[in-house]
Amino acid sequence: MKIGRPVDTEAASGENRLLPDMKPKFTPEHPLRLAMWSGPRNISTAFMRSWGNRDDTFVCDEPLYAHYLVKTGLPHPMAKEVIASQDTDWNKVVAWLTGPVPRGKSIFYQKHMSHHLLPEIGRDWLPQLTNCFLIRHPAEVLPSLDEKYERPRLPDTGYPQQVEIFEYIQKKTGQASPVLDSRDILMNPRLILGKLCAALGVEFQETMMSWAPGLRDTDGVWAKHWYNAVEKTTGFQPYTPKNKPLPEHLRDLYEECLPYYEKLYSFRLPP
Repeated sequence: MKIGRPVDTEAASGENRLLPDMKPKFTPEHPLRLAMWSGPRNISTAFMRSWGNRDDTFVCDEPLYAHYLVKTGLPHPMAKEVIASQDTDWNKVVAWLTGPVPRGKSIFYQKHMSHHLLPEIGRDWLPQLTNCFLIRHPAEVLPSLDEKYERPRLPDTGYPQQVEIFEYIQKKTGQASPVLDSRDILMNPRLILGKLCAALGVEFQETMMSWAPGLRDTDGVWAKHWYNAVEKTTGFQPYTPKNKPLPEHLRDLYEECLPYYEKLYSFRLPP
Protein backbone atom coordinates (compact mmCIF):
# COMPACT_ATOMS: atom_id res chain seq x y z
CA MET A 1 0.00 0.00 0.00
CA LYS A 2 1.37 3.42 -0.95
CA ILE A 3 1.49 6.02 1.80
CA GLY A 4 1.79 9.78 1.42
CA ARG A 5 3.68 11.36 -1.46
CA PRO A 6 4.82 9.45 -4.57
CA VAL A 7 7.92 7.37 -3.99
CA ASP A 8 11.25 8.73 -5.18
CA THR A 9 12.48 5.46 -6.64
CA GLU A 10 16.10 6.57 -6.88
CA ALA A 11 16.20 7.59 -3.22
CA ALA A 12 14.19 4.56 -2.19
CA SER A 13 16.83 2.33 -3.69
CA GLY A 14 19.38 3.94 -1.40
CA GLU A 15 21.09 5.40 -4.50
CA ASN A 16 23.86 2.88 -3.90
CA ARG A 17 22.73 -0.58 -4.91
CA LEU A 18 25.78 -2.81 -5.15
CA LEU A 19 27.00 -4.14 -8.45
CA PRO A 20 27.64 -7.90 -8.51
CA ASP A 21 31.44 -7.49 -8.26
CA MET A 22 31.36 -4.90 -5.44
CA LYS A 23 31.99 -5.82 -1.83
CA PRO A 24 29.74 -4.49 0.97
CA LYS A 25 31.08 -1.39 2.67
CA PHE A 26 30.48 -2.84 6.15
CA THR A 27 31.52 -6.27 7.39
CA PRO A 28 31.59 -8.05 10.78
CA GLU A 29 35.25 -6.99 11.03
CA HIS A 30 34.46 -3.39 10.07
CA PRO A 31 30.81 -2.90 11.09
CA LEU A 32 28.42 0.01 11.14
CA ARG A 33 27.40 0.75 14.72
CA LEU A 34 24.26 2.82 14.29
CA ALA A 35 22.96 4.59 17.38
CA MET A 36 19.43 5.97 16.94
CA TRP A 37 18.70 8.54 19.66
CA SER A 38 14.99 9.05 20.25
CA GLY A 39 12.59 10.30 22.89
CA PRO A 40 9.64 8.44 24.37
CA ARG A 41 6.32 8.00 22.53
CA ASN A 42 7.98 8.18 19.15
CA ILE A 43 8.05 5.42 16.51
CA SER A 44 11.40 4.14 17.78
CA THR A 45 10.25 0.54 18.28
CA ALA A 46 8.74 0.33 14.78
CA PHE A 47 12.01 1.72 13.43
CA MET A 48 13.90 -0.96 15.37
CA ARG A 49 11.60 -3.55 13.79
CA SER A 50 12.47 -2.20 10.36
CA TRP A 51 16.22 -2.46 10.87
CA GLY A 52 15.90 -5.75 12.71
CA ASN A 53 14.31 -7.26 9.62
CA ARG A 54 17.50 -6.77 7.59
CA ASP A 55 19.62 -9.87 7.07
CA ASP A 56 22.85 -8.04 7.98
CA THR A 57 21.71 -6.28 11.18
CA PHE A 58 21.58 -7.03 14.89
CA VAL A 59 19.42 -4.72 17.02
CA CYS A 60 19.44 -3.91 20.72
CA ASP A 61 16.71 -2.24 22.73
CA GLU A 62 17.50 0.65 25.11
CA PRO A 63 20.69 -0.83 26.59
CA LEU A 64 21.19 1.99 29.13
CA TYR A 65 17.67 1.69 30.61
CA ALA A 66 18.66 -0.35 33.70
CA HIS A 67 21.46 2.06 34.58
CA TYR A 68 19.05 4.95 34.18
CA LEU A 69 16.51 3.39 36.54
CA VAL A 70 19.12 2.53 39.18
CA LYS A 71 20.54 6.06 39.20
CA THR A 72 17.24 7.97 39.04
CA GLY A 73 15.10 5.67 41.17
CA LEU A 74 12.10 6.54 39.01
CA PRO A 75 9.08 4.24 39.51
CA HIS A 76 8.76 3.10 35.91
CA PRO A 77 6.52 0.12 35.13
CA MET A 78 8.47 -3.14 35.52
CA ALA A 79 11.46 -1.26 36.96
CA LYS A 80 12.69 -4.25 38.97
CA GLU A 81 12.45 -6.56 35.96
CA VAL A 82 14.31 -4.07 33.75
CA ILE A 83 17.11 -3.67 36.28
CA ALA A 84 17.45 -7.44 36.63
CA SER A 85 17.53 -7.94 32.85
CA GLN A 86 20.42 -5.61 31.95
CA ASP A 87 23.88 -4.66 33.14
CA THR A 88 23.61 -1.56 35.35
CA ASP A 89 27.28 -0.57 34.88
CA TRP A 90 27.33 1.90 32.02
CA ASN A 91 31.03 1.22 31.35
CA LYS A 92 30.25 -2.44 30.63
CA VAL A 93 27.29 -1.48 28.47
CA VAL A 94 29.46 0.90 26.43
CA ALA A 95 32.13 -1.78 26.02
CA TRP A 96 29.45 -4.05 24.54
CA LEU A 97 28.02 -1.34 22.28
CA THR A 98 31.46 -0.54 20.85
CA GLY A 99 32.68 -4.15 20.70
CA PRO A 100 32.06 -6.99 18.23
CA VAL A 101 28.59 -7.05 16.74
CA PRO A 102 26.57 -10.00 18.10
CA ARG A 103 25.70 -12.92 15.80
CA GLY A 104 28.40 -11.97 13.31
CA LYS A 105 26.35 -9.19 11.72
CA SER A 106 27.85 -6.20 9.92
CA ILE A 107 25.38 -3.59 11.27
CA PHE A 108 24.69 -3.03 14.97
CA TYR A 109 21.46 -1.00 15.28
CA GLN A 110 21.14 0.49 18.76
CA LYS A 111 17.80 1.91 19.85
CA HIS A 112 18.53 4.52 22.53
CA MET A 113 16.37 6.83 24.60
CA SER A 114 18.31 10.08 24.79
CA HIS A 115 17.33 10.74 28.43
CA HIS A 116 18.96 7.44 29.41
CA LEU A 117 22.35 9.05 28.71
CA LEU A 118 22.67 10.57 32.17
CA PRO A 119 25.21 13.35 32.85
CA GLU A 120 27.65 11.07 34.69
CA ILE A 121 27.96 8.77 31.66
CA GLY A 122 31.04 9.57 29.61
CA ARG A 123 30.58 10.89 26.10
CA ASP A 124 33.94 10.06 24.53
CA TRP A 125 32.65 6.77 23.09
CA LEU A 126 29.87 8.40 21.08
CA PRO A 127 32.04 9.31 18.05
CA GLN A 128 32.86 5.59 17.70
CA LEU A 129 29.24 5.16 16.64
CA THR A 130 27.30 6.55 13.70
CA ASN A 131 24.70 8.65 15.49
CA CYS A 132 21.25 9.47 14.14
CA PHE A 133 18.28 11.21 15.70
CA LEU A 134 14.59 10.38 15.58
CA ILE A 135 12.28 13.26 16.48
CA ARG A 136 8.55 13.88 16.78
CA HIS A 137 6.61 17.11 17.29
CA PRO A 138 5.87 17.78 20.98
CA ALA A 139 2.19 18.35 20.22
CA GLU A 140 2.06 14.64 19.33
CA VAL A 141 4.50 13.37 21.96
CA LEU A 142 3.23 15.08 25.10
CA PRO A 143 -0.41 13.86 25.21
CA SER A 144 0.80 10.30 24.68
CA LEU A 145 3.55 10.69 27.28
CA ASP A 146 1.06 12.17 29.72
CA GLU A 147 -0.95 8.95 29.54
CA LYS A 148 2.06 6.94 30.71
CA TYR A 149 3.73 9.35 33.16
CA GLU A 150 1.93 11.49 35.69
CA ARG A 151 2.84 15.12 35.05
CA PRO A 152 5.90 14.60 32.82
CA ARG A 153 8.77 17.06 33.16
CA LEU A 154 11.15 18.39 30.51
CA PRO A 155 13.88 15.79 31.29
CA ASP A 156 11.30 13.01 30.76
CA THR A 157 10.74 14.09 27.15
CA GLY A 158 14.30 13.55 25.97
CA TYR A 159 14.30 16.74 23.89
CA PRO A 160 17.10 18.63 25.69
CA GLN A 161 19.21 15.48 25.88
CA GLN A 162 18.80 14.90 22.13
CA VAL A 163 20.09 18.40 21.41
CA GLU A 164 22.99 17.97 23.84
CA ILE A 165 24.06 14.71 22.19
CA PHE A 166 23.57 16.16 18.70
CA GLU A 167 25.71 19.21 19.48
CA TYR A 168 28.40 17.09 21.14
CA ILE A 169 28.71 14.87 18.06
CA GLN A 170 28.65 17.88 15.76
CA LYS A 171 31.49 19.52 17.70
CA LYS A 172 33.58 16.35 17.81
CA THR A 173 33.12 15.33 14.17
CA GLY A 174 32.51 18.65 12.47
CA GLN A 175 29.40 17.20 10.84
CA ALA A 176 25.66 17.25 11.51
CA SER A 177 24.17 13.83 12.18
CA PRO A 178 21.14 12.61 10.20
CA VAL A 179 17.84 13.65 11.78
CA LEU A 180 14.57 11.91 10.92
CA ASP A 181 11.11 13.23 11.71
CA SER A 182 8.55 10.56 12.53
CA ARG A 183 5.87 12.28 10.46
CA ASP A 184 8.07 12.17 7.36
CA ILE A 185 8.74 8.47 7.95
CA LEU A 186 5.07 7.58 8.34
CA MET A 187 4.09 9.70 5.33
CA ASN A 188 6.55 7.88 3.07
CA PRO A 189 8.67 5.25 4.83
CA ARG A 190 10.31 3.85 1.72
CA LEU A 191 11.52 7.28 0.65
CA ILE A 192 12.94 8.27 4.04
CA LEU A 193 14.52 4.87 4.68
CA GLY A 194 16.12 5.04 1.26
CA LYS A 195 17.53 8.48 1.98
CA LEU A 196 18.88 7.33 5.35
CA CYS A 197 20.49 4.24 3.85
CA ALA A 198 22.11 6.41 1.18
CA ALA A 199 23.41 8.81 3.83
CA LEU A 200 24.86 5.90 5.81
CA GLY A 201 26.34 4.13 2.81
CA VAL A 202 24.32 0.94 3.17
CA GLU A 203 22.10 -0.78 0.66
CA PHE A 204 18.36 -0.32 1.13
CA GLN A 205 16.60 -3.65 1.67
CA GLU A 206 12.94 -4.13 0.85
CA THR A 207 12.63 -6.24 4.01
CA MET A 208 12.81 -2.99 6.02
CA MET A 209 9.30 -2.15 4.86
CA SER A 210 7.44 -5.01 6.59
CA TRP A 211 7.92 -7.56 9.34
CA ALA A 212 6.17 -10.42 11.09
CA PRO A 213 3.92 -9.51 14.06
CA GLY A 214 4.88 -10.46 17.59
CA LEU A 215 7.71 -9.83 20.01
CA ARG A 216 11.42 -10.54 19.46
CA ASP A 217 14.16 -12.03 21.61
CA THR A 218 16.00 -8.73 21.14
CA ASP A 219 13.13 -6.74 22.69
CA GLY A 220 13.61 -5.39 26.18
CA VAL A 221 11.89 -7.26 28.99
CA TRP A 222 9.48 -4.32 29.20
CA ALA A 223 8.06 -5.16 25.76
CA LYS A 224 5.10 -7.06 27.20
CA HIS A 225 4.00 -3.84 28.93
CA TRP A 226 4.87 -1.19 26.32
CA TYR A 227 4.80 -2.88 22.92
CA ASN A 228 1.19 -4.04 22.73
CA ALA A 229 0.47 -1.87 19.70
CA VAL A 230 3.74 -2.54 17.89
CA GLU A 231 3.39 -6.27 18.55
CA LYS A 232 0.38 -6.34 16.22
CA THR A 233 1.96 -4.40 13.37
CA THR A 234 3.46 -5.76 10.19
CA GLY A 235 4.79 -2.45 8.89
CA PHE A 236 4.75 1.30 9.42
CA GLN A 237 1.29 2.63 10.14
CA PRO A 238 -0.11 5.50 8.02
CA TYR A 239 0.36 8.94 9.50
CA THR A 240 -2.69 10.17 11.40
CA PRO A 241 -2.79 13.86 12.40
CA LYS A 242 -3.50 14.55 16.05
CA ASN A 243 -6.41 17.01 16.07
CA LYS A 244 -7.19 17.13 19.78
CA PRO A 245 -6.25 20.38 21.54
CA LEU A 246 -3.31 20.18 23.91
CA PRO A 247 -4.44 19.84 27.55
CA GLU A 248 -3.95 22.99 29.55
CA HIS A 249 -1.57 21.36 32.04
CA LEU A 250 0.83 20.48 29.20
CA ARG A 251 1.03 23.92 27.62
CA ASP A 252 4.03 25.17 29.60
CA LEU A 253 5.91 21.94 28.94
CA TYR A 254 5.06 22.23 25.26
CA GLU A 255 6.62 25.70 25.14
CA GLU A 256 9.75 24.32 26.80
CA CYS A 257 10.05 21.43 24.35
CA LEU A 258 9.33 23.27 21.11
CA PRO A 259 12.69 25.10 20.70
CA TYR A 260 14.62 21.84 21.12
CA TYR A 261 12.44 20.10 18.54
CA GLU A 262 12.76 23.01 16.10
CA LYS A 263 16.55 23.02 16.50
CA LEU A 264 16.78 19.37 15.44
CA TYR A 265 14.04 19.72 12.80
CA SER A 266 16.19 22.28 10.99
CA PHE A 267 18.69 19.47 10.32
CA ARG A 268 16.20 16.80 9.27
CA LEU A 269 16.54 14.71 6.14
CA PRO A 270 13.95 16.34 3.85
CA PRO A 271 11.34 14.25 2.02
